[in-house]
Amino acid sequence: MNPIRGSFRSLMLTGAIACFALIGFAIYSQLQWGLEPCPLCIFQRIAFAALGLVLLVAGLHAPRRRGGRTAYGLLGFAAAAVGIGIAGRHVWLQLNPPGFAACGAPFSFMRETMDTPTLIQKVLTGSGDCGTVDWTFLGLSMPAWSLVWFVLLAGLALFAGLRATR
Repeated sequence: MNPIRGSFRSLMLTGAIACFALIGFAIYSQLQWGLEPCPLCIFQRIAFAALGLVLLVAGLHAPRRRGGRTAYGLLGFAAAAVGIGIAGRHVWLQLNPPGFAACGAPFSFMRETMDTPTLIQKVLTGSGDCGTVDWTFLGLSMPAWSLVWFVLLAGLALFAGLRATR
C-alpha cells in the first residue's frame, strides 16, 4: 500500500497550482509592496511558469502508460532543475554580494538592446541589485523560498513520474 495516495493527475495538478500561486504571490508583492524584481527574479518567474505548464499538461493528459508518466516526470524535473540553478545563483549572490551597487540597466532595456545569449549571460553573471534582500519570511529571502519550492516541485515531479502505477 502506497503511503502517498495521490494519483499522478492530482499530484501534477497540485504542483501546477503551486507554481501559478507562487507567480501570483510574486506579482502581488511587486504591485502591492513595491518589491521590484531583479533580472534573476524574472527568470525564476519564467522557470515557475514553464514548470507549471509542464505539470498542468501532465495532469490534464495523465497518461496511463508508465513511459508517458516517466517522460512528464523527467520533463518536470528538468524544468525545476533550471529553476534550482537560477534560484541557487540568486541565493548565492545574496549571501556573497558583489562590490558594486547596481544590476546594470533595467531588464526591459537589456531585453530590447541585447541578443538572447548576451542577455542570459549578463543576467546570470550577477549584480549588486540581485544581492539585495528586500523581504524575508521565517529567515529566508524570496529567492531562498523559490529554491525550496523548486526542490520540492522537482521531487514531486520525479515521485509522480517514476513511481509504480497501481
